[in-house]
Amino acid sequence: MEILSSYNLIIEASVILILSFFFGELAKRTNIPSVLMLIILGIVLKIGLDNMAAEEVDFFPILEVLGIVGLIMIVLEAALELELKREKLFPILKAFGIAMVGLFASAYVAALILHTFIPEMTMETAWIYATPLSILSSAIIIPSVAGLKNDKKEFHIYESTFSDILGIMMFYFLSGQIEEAAHASEHSTGISGFLINIVITIVISLIASYLIVLIFQNIRSHTKLFLLIAVLLLLYALGKKMHLSSLIIILIFGLLIANMKLFFRGFLKKFLVYEKAHHIYEGLHIITMETAFVVRTFFFVVFGMTISLVSLLNLNVALISLLIIVSIYIIRFVLLRIVIGKDILPQLFIAPRGLITVLLFYAIPESAQVENFEAGILLFIIIGTSLIMTFAMIADKSRSSAALVEAKQTSIGYKRWKAPTIEDVSNDDSNGH
Repeated sequence: MEILSSYNLIIEASVILILSFFFGELAKRTNIPSVLMLIILGIVLKIGLDNMAAEEVDFFPILEVLGIVGLIMIVLEAALELELKREKLFPILKAFGIAMVGLFASAYVAALILHTFIPEMTMETAWIYATPLSILSSAIIIPSVAGLKNDKKEFHIYESTFSDILGIMMFYFLSGQIEEAAHASEHSTGISGFLINIVITIVISLIASYLIVLIFQNIRSHTKLFLLIAVLLLLYALGKKMHLSSLIIILIFGLLIANMKLFFRGFLKKFLVYEKAHHIYEGLHIITMETAFVVRTFFFVVFGMTISLVSLLNLNVALISLLIIVSIYIIRFVLLRIVIGKDILPQLFIAPRGLITVLLFYAIPESAQVENFEAGILLFIIIGTSLIMTFAMIADKSRSSAALVEAKQTSIGYKRWKAPTIEDVSNDDSNGH
């Protein structure tokens, strides 16, 4: 029987999406990330294909495309959730600071560990490998923190989004430096070139975002939302071809359309038809969430089908992975304790790695690749950090439930009230005189 025939593929894709929906519902009740269930589903499917002696399929091109589209949708989805208000300035800056310092510190320690335990790895290549392992996964975090208090949920949305963007920029900066060194380029861009690149990207992003909103608010066709998605994908791909930090384009567009009244002020205000533009925002929000769900589902299932479980049994893989995981939470504890204070649960343990970690791992330049690096380290850290988050969320939910039960069981004391009589009032008056 042809496993990969047209109708079979339709059936298999449909079943995977249905299972993914139920995984999401199960995740809400158990706090087990649906990502873990999807990876396990992929592993089970791969074992099934191997036992049925199916033809070998190269999943990498599929994984790469799914990863890029998923990355765009996840960042856009997060940006559409961000409200830029004066009262939110401090929480945003706080989350940005924690994300940036946490990323750099985690990458530095992870690079030292990789450099120490993998002899063939130089410190430069160790930084390349360490960066994806240091990026928080907004794909896992944002759906998982829906049940937390508003301030904690908001913090995680901001932090994971900033971690994604900063981590990707840092990765491509390091990759660019290594590729230039490999080709003995005399025109190395360095930090100054990188900063100029960022400024150029921001300017282009703002111009493109304003034009998109002004043009699309006047399009009457009912099919304009997928046209808008196509324009954003095109801008991202063209930006990559021009060596720009393309994710900033997606982020700025999402922020602009989610905060139109802030961006369209002064003389720009008269060009905005708010009702029509807001209608685009609402439709885009729904499409983005739905598309991110579909792409995320297939990405992690395909990833599960590509990984090798044998590498998890390697003691060196386990040791390196455990050291990196421990370093992640030590750095996170210090940062949260300094910036936030004592109330750092469950935030301390919400630091999973996921889609971007995998995507960037497959984007490591050929000149920086180390043959002896075991991909099991990647899987070990993704599963380990996800499980730690799961247990922390379950413990937090149990603690909250226990506190609620205790509050309900604690009786509120009361004292019988007796209305004063005329005689009591006259006695009080005489005592007062």
